[in-house]
Amino acid sequence: MGTPVFEGVFFDLDGTLADTAPDLVAAANRLLIANQRAPMAYEVLRPMASAGARGLIQKSFGIDPDHPEFISLRDRFLNFYEEALLVHSKLYEGMEALLQELDEQKIPWGIVTNKQQRFTQPLTEQMGLLKRAHCVVSGDTTPHSKPHPEPILHAARLAKVDPKRAIYIGDDIRDIVSGKAAGMQTAAALYGYCGCEEPPHAWGADYLIHRPQDLRQILFAN
Repeated sequence: MGTPVFEGVFFDLDGTLADTAPDLVAAANRLLIANQRAPMAYEVLRPMASAGARGLIQKSFGIDPDHPEFISLRDRFLNFYEEALLVHSKLYEGMEALLQELDEQKIPWGIVTNKQQRFTQPLTEQMGLLKRAHCVVSGDTTPHSKPHPEPILHAARLAKVDPKRAIYIGDDIRDIVSGKAAGMQTAAALYGYCGCEEPPHAWGADYLIHRPQDLRQILFAN
């Protein structure tokens, strides 16, 4: 067992800690069908999963949040998603072993997501993460959401960790911007959705990881 490098480890949820795209895409396709449109291929919609309802509706319907129909489509999408939160979603391969090692070494870890608590709490509870994590900060826990640093700073306060001695891992440029602004080191999860226009190597992350197992080399010094 290696020596911990950081005093705290914080994860984005969708596309970083867990692969939730199958259920998010299913909700988007259910919405398309309900509006007499053909469902879209999983591979087309998957990159937008980290952007949640906004990104999936933009991709599915080709409309921006200022479109008059956006709000009603978003609300219906969220209702569909809430009905089937954990059908195919699961932790990424290798993530459970990493979390177990963090638990064994008594290193605080937490989740910071832009997903609303309405979905985050039941999802993390059903996945067995809610009681294990030192904190779960949702998109509506604080007055701000990522890329603002406050959600990550709030998580650090809850976990009683100095941000300068912690790391934040995410699969979107917002995660890296937020983590850096909070004073943490950051890792970009290339195995995630990475749906923004900027390529991950341009995000300014301290580390690029291709699979969850790569995190161990960063988090522990052998």
